[in-house]
Amino acid sequence: MGYDQSALNEWEEIVLDLHPHWWAIAPSVSALVGAIIIGIFVLVNDWSEILSYMAGGLVLVCLIWFGINYATWVTTNFVITTDRLIYRVGVIAKSGIEIPLERVNTVFFQQSIFERMLGAGDLTIESAGEQGRQEFSDVRRPQQVQNEVYKQMEANENRKFDRINAVAPSSIPDQIDKLDELRNRGVLTDEEFEAKKAELLGRM
Repeated sequence: MGYDQSALNEWEEIVLDLHPHWWAIAPSVSALVGAIIIGIFVLVNDWSEILSYMAGGLVLVCLIWFGINYATWVTTNFVITTDRLIYRVGVIAKSGIEIPLERVNTVFFQQSIFERMLGAGDLTIESAGEQGRQEFSDVRRPQQVQNEVYKQMEANENRKFDRINAVAPSSIPDQIDKLDELRNRGVLTDEEFEAKKAELLGRM
């Protein structure tokens, strides 16, 4: 299930839309396969009725566990857009995190040797937001995801300054008002606004 594109902002585009790595549901798959094998073994050998019920109950429990894990897996999205990072999880009750690209400070990834063989790993994002540090497990190709985040951060920064340069050459107070509008929309940080404002005031 892909991320709902109707939730995107105007001109915003999805760059990556990833579910967790399949390794996230491997334990429940293994348990279900093992329970089925045990169930077949019990039936073939015509063991007692109690053992048959126990084997059937084991298969049912593992099937429910797999169903819950699969539903969670398929409804979990790690999304990189041209403006932000989005994390959504949940089948009925949903939760999520959004981090604007301009607030991302550092992106770390970590892989064990086994995870490198599988192409999975963990991703940690440090940002200037209230949460400060977010960790994401079982991310597909974490190194490529890290590179893509930095690539989109640079592209977003370039677009931001293109918008600043596109401010019409009107009076300095009008330019400051337009810069303030960009700040209120989250395009500029407070520091960038103050720096540009000081530069404009220095021309008066």
